[in-house]
Amino acid sequence: MKLLSVAIPCYNSSAYMRKCIDSLLPGGEDVEIIVVNDGSKDNTADIAEEYRQRFPSIVKVVNKENGGHGSAVNSGIEAATGLYYKVVDSDDWVNESAYMQILSTLRELVQKGTPVDMFISNFVYEKEGEKRKKVMKYHHALPQNKIFSWKDVKHFKVAQYILMHSVIYRTGLLRECGLKLPEHTFYVDNIFVFNPLPYVNSMYYLDVNFYRYYIGRADQSVNEQVMISRIDQQIRVNKLMVDYFVDEHARIRSNGKVRRYMRNYLDIITTVSSVMLLRSGQEENLEKKKELWQYIKDKDMRLWRSLRYGILGHAMNLPGKWGRKLTIDGYKICQRIFHFN
Repeated sequence: MKLLSVAIPCYNSSAYMRKCIDSLLPGGEDVEIIVVNDGSKDNTADIAEEYRQRFPSIVKVVNKENGGHGSAVNSGIEAATGLYYKVVDSDDWVNESAYMQILSTLRELVQKGTPVDMFISNFVYEKEGEKRKKVMKYHHALPQNKIFSWKDVKHFKVAQYILMHSVIYRTGLLRECGLKLPEHTFYVDNIFVFNPLPYVNSMYYLDVNFYRYYIGRADQSVNEQVMISRIDQQIRVNKLMVDYFVDEHARIRSNGKVRRYMRNYLDIITTVSSVMLLRSGQEENLEKKKELWQYIKDKDMRLWRSLRYGILGHAMNLPGKWGRKLTIDGYKICQRIFHFN
């Protein structure tokens, strides 16, 4: 069995996938690199096959019909033989020294008979045109260099959450919790770092800058105009997360810190949905915003109250045209401070 399976979802990725794969090859025989070609129309499949032939014991290729990012992640989970599972998007890459430290730590945990459910490390925003790179660290919220559980987790700062870039799961846990991401839908990475959490009992945080998250392509899903154009998919993911939080309430509420973290993350996602709908300036989208909040209210009144009357909920629902302007101005300030999008 491999120590780590790394899935690389690829759709028309020929221009940049080599950098991603090359950054993962130093993991050697401990690592299984699964290149998932999600119905690409360029020569992604040829590049993937080239690497498979050059590194047959390391690189595996999955060719499938186009189903979107979630479908590619699902296929990676199905194909994985590693004890652990990581997703690295084809336009991103990893830092080699941090990579070696992570593999060494995972190996040591397995040898001691104490494999953890979730392994966390830092990621770096590689934003085009910016010399100063923002690093997402977790040392204020998570114990370092030791196994811990949810009871040991402290308070996360504003805009500091565990994202797909920072997480490695035990592969068996993803199968045990039945994780299956929606197909033909963007922004499902939020579900990937949300649904498994009630099943996570043991964690380990290594304070190294491992994942390099590239931001700069005009067609990237996190580009603001792209997000607005795909707002229906953002809303779909938002609603699916609300459904999961409510439907799995018995399991979630059994651990207060899991429930609090997931509720706060849901607060952030609902804020993102709301501000994008406001940012569009379209009357149709203002109605969609009302409908989203009504959906949450109909699903669970208690959850709706906690979101609606929190700081972010108040900010997203200021009345009238001037209220919407204040919300958008506040968003722009946060955008400059936190460097997202």
